[in-house]
Amino acid sequence: MATDTRRWTVVEMIRWTAEYLAGKGFHNPRLNAELLLAGMLGLKRLDLYLQYDRPLTPEELAEYRERLRRRARREPLQYIDGTAAFRDLVLKVDRRVLIPRPETERLVQEVLDWAAGRTDLQAVDVGTGSGAIALSLATEGPFARVVATDVSDAALALARENHHLSASAAPVDLRAGDLLAPVRGERFHVVVSNPPYIGDEEAPALDAEVRDWEPAGALFAGAGGLDVIRRLVPQAADVLEPGGLLALEMGAAQGAAVCAIIEQTHAFGAPRVRPDLAGRDRIVLAERL
Repeated sequence: MATDTRRWTVVEMIRWTAEYLAGKGFHNPRLNAELLLAGMLGLKRLDLYLQYDRPLTPEELAEYRERLRRRARREPLQYIDGTAAFRDLVLKVDRRVLIPRPETERLVQEVLDWAAGRTDLQAVDVGTGSGAIALSLATEGPFARVVATDVSDAALALARENHHLSASAAPVDLRAGDLLAPVRGERFHVVVSNPPYIGDEEAPALDAEVRDWEPAGALFAGAGGLDVIRRLVPQAADVLEPGGLLALEMGAAQGAAVCAIIEQTHAFGAPRVRPDLAGRDRIVLAERL
């Protein structure tokens, strides 16, 4: 395609790209081709076929070549597009932050279900990244204030952009610092977090799109992946009101270990494990005694 001067139509480009990506070992190469082209053209994927015989302009071809070059290097589509959908929001994302995922949407839903019928709640989102959890809670739930913390200044800068662009009226307060240090001395009804929980030893087996592109500091948490959760749980006990909720995302094999960490504080009621959409253990909930 690099030296081809022919007039490429939408459907021809999809076919060619799917064959090219298949040759590079991509799973679902046609879906990748459709999403890559739709993102560039600002269309929904299925809308491509309403314009299947439309010729691409030279400018579009040049931009598409660059996008395809990036995708061939296994850069995630969300980073190429610069956006990711999360619940009701469309958020800016780049290599400063994790790409929001459906598992974390389930975490948010668990918090919203717990919060239903309550009023004037205060929450803190630990390790906010793109701001996905904090902005969703502030726009969908009965929260008077959501504090969002992150140790990464770069991630907070992007979260501030998302606050301004996607939910400027949301009562979100972004603060820099490690875990709950930025809110020491304050009290909350909810502590929620999608912390790093992948074991360092798991890195070689991770998909290259995750391991090589997303920020390692937001992925890995020492041998076994529990280093951050071990520090976070007792800090959460210090800031939660009696009856307040601790809600954590975790690895699919970590349920027993995370529950044990919570139980060892003697500060919470019995923890409850919830599955993700694939039926794997993914979320743990516990109320402060």
